[in-house]
Amino acid sequence: MTAIARMTLLGAARAFLVLVALAVAATMAALWPTDVGDRFAEVVQPSERATVVGIDDRPCGATVSDRCVRVRILVDGADGEPARRGVIQWNANGVDPPVHVGDRLRVAEAQEVPGYAEADTGTYQLVDFERGTPLMLLFALFAVLVLVLSRLRGALSLLGLGLSLAVVLGYMIPAILDHRPPVLVAISGSLAIGFVTVLLSHGRGPKAMAALLGTTATLLLTALLAVVFTQLTRLTGLGGEEAFALRLADPEVSLQGLLIAGMIVGALGVLDDVTVSQASTAFALRAANPQLGVRELFARAMAVGRDHVAATVNTLVLAYAGSSLPVLLVFGSGAIGLGDALTLELVAEQVVATLVGSIGIIAAVPSTTALAALLARHTPRDQLEREALHGHHHHH
Repeated sequence: MTAIARMTLLGAARAFLVLVALAVAATMAALWPTDVGDRFAEVVQPSERATVVGIDDRPCGATVSDRCVRVRILVDGADGEPARRGVIQWNANGVDPPVHVGDRLRVAEAQEVPGYAEADTGTYQLVDFERGTPLMLLFALFAVLVLVLSRLRGALSLLGLGLSLAVVLGYMIPAILDHRPPVLVAISGSLAIGFVTVLLSHGRGPKAMAALLGTTATLLLTALLAVVFTQLTRLTGLGGEEAFALRLADPEVSLQGLLIAGMIVGALGVLDDVTVSQASTAFALRAANPQLGVRELFARAMAVGRDHVAATVNTLVLAYAGSSLPVLLVFGSGAIGLGDALTLELVAEQVVATLVGSIGIIAAVPSTTALAALLARHTPRDQLEREALHGHHHHH
């Protein structure tokens, strides 16, 4: 194989990826959201932080048997103001969550219950628990484990995770709420995330290029399938309660578009994993045995890929089943037959998402493996050694 042919293939792959990256950047710039902030203020209840300082149980009706729980709280003052005293008033027979002295809550001002408020005490209602500290603790534990196990590579993958979240929260969600076309937003955002995470974790070599080419092609296929089958199965996106709240706040948000966008982003996480693994496998095989031709490389890397697909599809199905467990419980109770259950919107959404994502993964394996085998065959020997040292690792 001549050096010139070798360079042209790698060069063509690189040029194509640069074009994709430019197209993604241009699309994101065109769809960038403008003002979203206040439109959903009515869905999300404004709340303040407070601490539970006491709980008393006292009669609150004509008979002694009617008991009420009064939760005494201190509401954090804003910017240096002193804390204010308040109470949350509950019927003891209600379905209110258990609270304990010292709990951190989020509360909102409520109508006063006559005869219960003291002079300097406001009446509040519980909005939610304050979960910041335990969540930060869990994340810190996760970050430490990643860094201990993967060191620099781990630090880069954490950085990639941060950037992925920034794209989702800073671009994708606001743009969809701003009535930009959800499918385009999801595709451009997902490709941006794919590029950032692969380049951060795997450098800019031929192996990363093969993974990115595979990810780009299969993400577009997944998007196409998601659009076609969401239309064919007549999914409206009105299955969940959140969708209902969104619809009330802004009737023009495309719920069907949000559903499709969710499928595309959901598939991306798994596609990324499969394409990188397949590219790594092909390059590792070529480094171990430089004599292997493209066809041999493809056949051997596919053997690994088949095992991977079986495991990954299983992962995807379990992830979706786990997210819809409450729904599955309703059907498990036997109140409704399986055939009818599967056609209900709530379940059909998960079924379509799982199948679309799985088809994407199955398509990703042979396409990425073929690209990687081709690029690996055309990669100079010294560069192969560097790629091999860069290490095959499987990230989840």
